[in-house]
Amino acid sequence: MLAWGLALPLGVRSAEYLGRLPDSLVSWMMAALLVVPDLALALGLLLFAARSGWFPTGGMVSVDFNSLSPMNKLRDLALHMTLPLLALVLTALPLLVRHVRAAIADVLDAPFLLAARGHGIPRHRLLYRYALPAAANPLISLFGFSIGALLSGSLLVEVVMSWPGLGPLLVEAILSRDVYVVIGGVLLSTLFLVIGNLIADLLLYWADPRIRAEPGAK
Repeated sequence: MLAWGLALPLGVRSAEYLGRLPDSLVSWMMAALLVVPDLALALGLLLFAARSGWFPTGGMVSVDFNSLSPMNKLRDLALHMTLPLLALVLTALPLLVRHVRAAIADVLDAPFLLAARGHGIPRHRLLYRYALPAAANPLISLFGFSIGALLSGSLLVEVVMSWPGLGPLLVEAILSRDVYVVIGGVLLSTLFLVIGNLIADLLLYWADPRIRAEPGAK
């Protein structure tokens, strides 16, 4: 959700200034993130944590977590979560921004947007109230796919950053030949994929009146 929350304004702003300096800056930053392997990015964040000492280098909580006050427990959990969360966001962000940019750029010259612009509608409202809904169909489909990829996308980050999630659990199950845990993980990943596609179909049905139109309706 955080990656999508960043990708939408970045992609819209990049498409708004298509071919100009802001678009070039966003495109170059996303291209730089896209060519960095996920493993190298996670290791780089771990190296930064080890050198700076600002963040823990692994685990979900500190050793003395149970003795902390409620506020310090929340702070400790947030510090441990920051680097895995940042790694997941940075790996997903370039693909999302490029898709949002392409989808918005395709509809910017549509006749209805030119007419809305001629009526003096503010540019910010024009982009988010008219252009983004018109370009939403491929983005909604991508959102459903991103839900299905939640488990598979986090496995590497969890293993590298020692986050006690499903990634290390599945690795241990594979090494110990625990077939039932492995099957359960695969089944859960498949369930996420089915639910993600179902959510995407429901959102498409709600967002696009053409899908709700009855066959043969004029």
